[in-house]
Amino acid sequence: MAHPVSAFQAAYISIEVLIALVSVPGNILVIWAVKMNQALRDATFCFIVSLAVADVAVGALVIPLAIIINIGPQTEFYSCLMVACPVLILTESSILALLAIAVDRYLRVKIPVRYKTVVTPQRAVVAIACCWIVSFLVGLTPMFGWNNLNKMRRTQELNASHTEFVIKCQFETVISMEYMVYFNFFVWVLPPLLLMLLIYLEVFNLIRKQLNKKVSSSSNDPQKYYGKELKIAKSLALVLFLFALSWLPLHVLNCITLFCPSCETPHILTYIAIFLTHGNSAMNPIVYAFRIKKFRTAFLQIWNQYFCCKTNKNASTTTAELGN
Repeated sequence: MAHPVSAFQAAYISIEVLIALVSVPGNILVIWAVKMNQALRDATFCFIVSLAVADVAVGALVIPLAIIINIGPQTEFYSCLMVACPVLILTESSILALLAIAVDRYLRVKIPVRYKTVVTPQRAVVAIACCWIVSFLVGLTPMFGWNNLNKMRRTQELNASHTEFVIKCQFETVISMEYMVYFNFFVWVLPPLLLMLLIYLEVFNLIRKQLNKKVSSSSNDPQKYYGKELKIAKSLALVLFLFALSWLPLHVLNCITLFCPSCETPHILTYIAIFLTHGNSAMNPIVYAFRIKKFRTAFLQIWNQYFCCKTNKNASTTTAELGN
């Protein structure tokens, strides 16, 4: 028999649904903008689409699954594990997409003349496919055995190795904290974030060197190129900063849980950290809209072509019919 949802759970579910309602349409708009605008067809924006796909999946899949886990239904161990793993896959996909974007921006300023021959659309697609394959391997590692099944068997004193038993489905019940900290965080989250930080520092350093070099030059084209690259790099570095700001608190809490079992973390901090991770999926379209002119132009074009003008056209048709 289902337990009644508490007021706290109702508030949690409401906030999660609100995040999903912002995240899914916003990131669909990003994908739509790249599809319809020829100016957004280079490698960088292909990687941004990959990031947007992951963010759509967070809103459409991970948030509903997180709500299920929050309610904590009684289920079989591996069924619960399947509910918990998608967030791990999509987190890693987002990190690798951000890393691909950072490397792409570095190549644009390091080898601007040879960039288009080195970074072709075909290679960008291969890179995106590799990112998703690695993401599935990392995210599904608990399904391959690195989970809490044996620990729970010992706790419940079940001797038969294939005996299925029902548990209350919660993330920490099935996902090993050793996996989350040593493998997920220390190998697949923290090093890529630090590497991206170094890459962007080098990107800004290269751009500033070029801009300073061209101040005394009579040619304005290189200065215009590097000026545009600086603006885009700042916007994408902001996306990276927001991602780190959103995800690091939850990983820090995981480290506290593993290294200090006696420490009690207030539940409200855990919920805030979860909201930050999910809310990050809704942030990127807002950054693109306000910081990247090509996206802003594409968003306005979509609005005028499919929504605003359609509304005006319908209004004009209705007025004409009333006049007749």
